[in-house]
Amino acid sequence: MKGVFDKRRLIAWLLLVAITLLYPLIDHAADKNGTLTASTFLTVAAICLACVKLRVIFREFMEVRSAPALLCRITDLWVVLIASVLIATYLAGRAVA
Repeated sequence: MKGVFDKRRLIAWLLLVAITLLYPLIDHAADKNGTLTASTFLTVAAICLACVKLRVIFREFMEVRSAPALLCRITDLWVVLIASVLIATYLAGRAVA
């Protein structure tokens, strides 16, 4: 049994915190009136960052890292599928608007 301090999980947690704090620091897109707007590139980047966070959570905190290879592949496929659907939906919405 591992002790109270697990260096790998601490690093994973710090990575998750860094990714969470990254997006608000880089998204300062505004229109000509100074109103904040969503940048397409940054929105897609935020979706990708969320999927990276999801994969880290799966691997480190849900113990998928030590699971059978099939479960690892299925969770990775699920992350890619969710990212693809979210990005496609966002881009289709932008095209319609």
